Amino acid sequence: MELALQAEKPDSSTCWREYRPTKKTPWNLRHVVHLHRRAGFAATWDELQRDLQEGPQASIDRVMNGTTCEKSYSEDFERMSATIAEAAVRSNQPDRLKAWWLFRMLFTTDPLTEKQTLLWHNHFATSNQKLEDLSLMHRQNDLFRSLARAPFGKLLTAVLHDPAMLLWLDAPSNHKGHPNENLARELMELFTLGIGHFNETDVKEAARALTGWTVIDDRFSFRASQHDAGQKTILNQHGVWNGDELVEILINQRGTAERLAWRLCQLFLGEGVAQKSDISTLAEGLQSHDLDIDWGTETILRSELFFTDQNIRQRVAGPAEFIIGATRALELSDPPPQTMILADWMRQLGQDLFYPPNVGGWNGGRDWLRTSALISRANFATGLSRGQFSSNHLPPDWSRLAAKQEQSSNPEDFVAFLADLLFGGDPSPGWVEGIVKSVSNKSHSREVVLQQTVAAVLTSPEAQLN
Repeated sequence: MELALQAEKPDSSTCWREYRPTKKTPWNLRHVVHLHRRAGFAATWDELQRDLQEGPQASIDRVMNGTTCEKSYSEDFERMSATIAEAAVRSNQPDRLKAWWLFRMLFTTDPLTEKQTLLWHNHFATSNQKLEDLSLMHRQNDLFRSLARAPFGKLLTAVLHDPAMLLWLDAPSNHKGHPNENLARELMELFTLGIGHFNETDVKEAARALTGWTVIDDRFSFRASQHDAGQKTILNQHGVWNGDELVEILINQRGTAERLAWRLCQLFLGEGVAQKSDISTLAEGLQSHDLDIDWGTETILRSELFFTDQNIRQRVAGPAEFIIGATRALELSDPPPQTMILADWMRQLGQDLFYPPNVGGWNGGRDWLRTSALISRANFATGLSRGQFSSNHLPPDWSRLAAKQEQSSNPEDFVAFLADLLFGGDPSPGWVEGIVKSVSNKSHSREVVLQQTVAAVLTSPEAQLN
């Protein structure tokens, strides 16, 4: 497949302009692979070929409406998901709830929503380490999913009434005359404005507005007797503000729009791709669209900036992207993998679902590539190539996957096919030959050579980028 020529990065006045293929920036396999890896968890060869033929408009439409992945689960996905989640909660085994979420990531036809659910789990980082209540963690996760792409005000209001969040940040201890500032501080610093857009007085006054919010019988409850109904000054606005009015104040602040624009760019763009002016322009658009996350998402995914060369394969793949992406692209879902094992590998790679490291969540980016995590990625790649995580524990039929290339079956062609499938083309001159040389061994059977080839490709530095 032809690769796009090197293109200059769009300037800030045009960066969010819609991408349209040209001779200089054609719609090619590289762009299709990029779309699926950033907006989801990679794609199968057939999905890539479909989108390559149908063009960017239809492909992005499918991403946005949740039909981009061809159905790979033979039963009713949502019914089975609910059954697995219910059993996990009843068992009181956190690993089973993690496995449920991996099941959703792997088999959903709407990976964009699942990926944004992961985004909000990080943004509103809540850990079961403190709660020790899988029912509340599951309810919060479903809340993130249901409002993942809604106007942010709806999501924020729902999260601040969520029992898991209220207990996590000690809301029941926030009483009239004895305010607890934990929820107010994280609300302003992490969830909305960001550092530099408020002061300590704002935090204290916001805590007063949130007094009386508590949890009774695992449900949000408001105790009027514990609420401070006095005058408050928050961000230079004076009133007898309560919690819901505080939310209205915060979502109308420019800082909140800026932070949301930054979050979306962090999810979909590589490090340093969006400049301050780009984020500011996106924030302006969010403000004029009621902080609609779906609008912001679509603006980015259809933009010239999203498809510019500087954004392609310039972002470290997170644990979910690496694990689910490899499993999906290599079509290792029949027989299905043991998602409890995949969830534990995610933990080893640095992302323990439902157990973020602190209120700030996971740092992401280059933090995913610490030495121990890189060793775990290599071990995962080897195990995946051998079929160690499948329900039948049998080696995958790599010859069947190799047959999709419609070329000769020599090792070079298989490596080139994997490069097309995973990267949209050879990452660099000589890369294919280097992989072939690293696994060539005449004493091994063809299947073993193919197996080692898959492991070598997934272990390569290029495979760690998304």
